[in-house]
Amino acid sequence: MNVTRATFDEVMVPNYNPAGMVPVRGEGSRVWDQDGAEYIDFAGGIAVNVLGHCHPELVNVLTEQGSKLWHLSNVFTNEPALRLATKLTQATFADKAYFANSGAEANEAALKLARRFALEKFGQHKDQIIAFNKGFHGRTFFTVTVGGQAAYSDGFGPKPGAVDHCEYNNLEAFEKLISEKTCAVMMEPLQGEGGIISPDPDFVKGVRELCDKHNALLIFDEVQSGVGRTGQLYAYMGLGVTPDILTTAKSLGGGFPIGAMLTTTEIADYLKPGTHGSTYGGNPLACAVAERALDIVNTPEVLNGVEAKEALYRERLAQINEKYNVFSEIRGKGMLLGCALNGEYEGRARDFLVASANEKLMVLVAGANVIRFAPSLVIPDEDIKEGLDRFERAVAAVANA
Repeated sequence: MNVTRATFDEVMVPNYNPAGMVPVRGEGSRVWDQDGAEYIDFAGGIAVNVLGHCHPELVNVLTEQGSKLWHLSNVFTNEPALRLATKLTQATFADKAYFANSGAEANEAALKLARRFALEKFGQHKDQIIAFNKGFHGRTFFTVTVGGQAAYSDGFGPKPGAVDHCEYNNLEAFEKLISEKTCAVMMEPLQGEGGIISPDPDFVKGVRELCDKHNALLIFDEVQSGVGRTGQLYAYMGLGVTPDILTTAKSLGGGFPIGAMLTTTEIADYLKPGTHGSTYGGNPLACAVAERALDIVNTPEVLNGVEAKEALYRERLAQINEKYNVFSEIRGKGMLLGCALNGEYEGRARDFLVASANEKLMVLVAGANVIRFAPSLVIPDEDIKEGLDRFERAVAAVANA
């Protein structure tokens, strides 16, 4: 069957507006479309393809597991899930893991657990969830309500209640909002969709202290920042603050759909049998691939390499900006970087995305004012240099238009 971009408009729900080209093959940080044109991938499937496309070890383990066992109901457990949970808990603060299929589902589980914990331990009054403006936590109705972007949650009728929002990095405003009614605080330790906003260290520590003071659980949404993206296995490790619950997805599966919620034994005990579940969560295929991706990423070679690659990006982007003066700053950490546009180019991030695609470079945006890079953690330096040459041509096209 011959399919094209036009087929999308005929058969797909129009909630997406994908690019004109259709990718058909990927290898490492290179992608080819239906016409055979080659692209360099700085988007990484929105921070998902942590080891690039079709990493040989992930292909091997997927093929190997695919010939053994694909799916079981949760009436049974399976070896890949048990191995992955063991490695995640050994590598983090957590004692227990729950598997889902996406970041939204992991966040849904975290929020439900936090509510259950607070209501059973402290009573019905303790139900408030605090999150942050411009935060993003998924597209289920609960998670999109907790996310701090009303444009994503408006228009679907009554929203889940007892959810309040606060300005990110504003500890004074947060202190006024939190109280004994607060059951949980959900935050990204590096805001992704909201514009690649790094947290102030004092802010993060203050949030942790106030959560402790008011017996509120601190949930870190590390769906985008986790699994090596900041140069730490998880971003919390570089902040000196430990959450009570952590969610992880995107890079965890290296491209295969999987999400996980990690927490302590004390908190986990409140999700008793029957209180939550997922038909596909923890399936052997996903867990086998994620286990191998975690094994590869959680090494000094890969994690230390992230810092060096970040420096390469920043140096070259500074040179580009000296020439064209389009960015106010380069934000972010590791392989999650944002080029924030200055006032002259305000609201034009998508123009740079389109121009990049014209130069055979795949990039992302994070709102209307930030161009986002979330490439593979092992992208070769040659691909970074060539990709940034293409990006310079895209910047020039916009600046000189």
